[in-house]
Amino acid sequence: MTSRPRPRYRSFVLPVWVAVIGCAGAAWGMSHLASSAAADSFLNLETHILQFETFSPNTMPDLMSEGAAQNLSACESHAQRALLLLEIPLADAALRSGAVGDFDQRVQSLERRARETLTCAPRDPLAWLILFGLQVLHGRIEPGAFDLLAMSYETSPNEAWVALRRTIVATPVVLSAPEPTREKILTEFVDLVGNGFPDIPAGAYLRASPAVRAVLRSRIEQLDSRSRQSFSDALRKLAP
Repeated sequence: MTSRPRPRYRSFVLPVWVAVIGCAGAAWGMSHLASSAAADSFLNLETHILQFETFSPNTMPDLMSEGAAQNLSACESHAQRALLLLEIPLADAALRSGAVGDFDQRVQSLERRARETLTCAPRDPLAWLILFGLQVLHGRIEPGAFDLLAMSYETSPNEAWVALRRTIVATPVVLSAPEPTREKILTEFVDLVGNGFPDIPAGAYLRASPAVRAVLRSRIEQLDSRSRQSFSDALRKLAP
């Protein structure tokens, strides 16, 4: 009996999402969350995730299967955002293990939850970003896919918490983006560096193709010397 092949998805999206969400570190107070049915517990969880705090992934399946998680209204936007962020590393774990059925189920759940979130919160930038990321994951890099990313920019153009996540997903595919979305990706990348957030853009730079790196370098060179130095320091810190 032959083993089932792993899916041929664009594999860079989930791993980098997992890295930035911070789901693989020391355990952070998950025990009471996993047993709580209150929406404010998910609000508390969302706050910690968005601050890049780390927690054990071992409790995530329990939390996702809790009745509270399954029965939450789509209009509990903070809770739905927390669950979206939690499900990404579960999908990544399924992809890495070759569990195709589980991976497909997680991806479908992510898409369903993101779309349901937008029915109540059409200006949720993370939901738009996740829908775009799923398009990239499946290799569907078409001009229409970038409409989803454009909505993420439109609904939250200046918030660091989503900009950091957006640059991870958007930077590798910047050369496929139509204008003006391409310019927004590049501007956000250098703005993050210039505003004192060089580490995540540096990671995105290292994962990018040589052609993308060349474009990014030309933008970084236009920054002030202090910002250029901080970016160089971040590259040295992250380089293998």
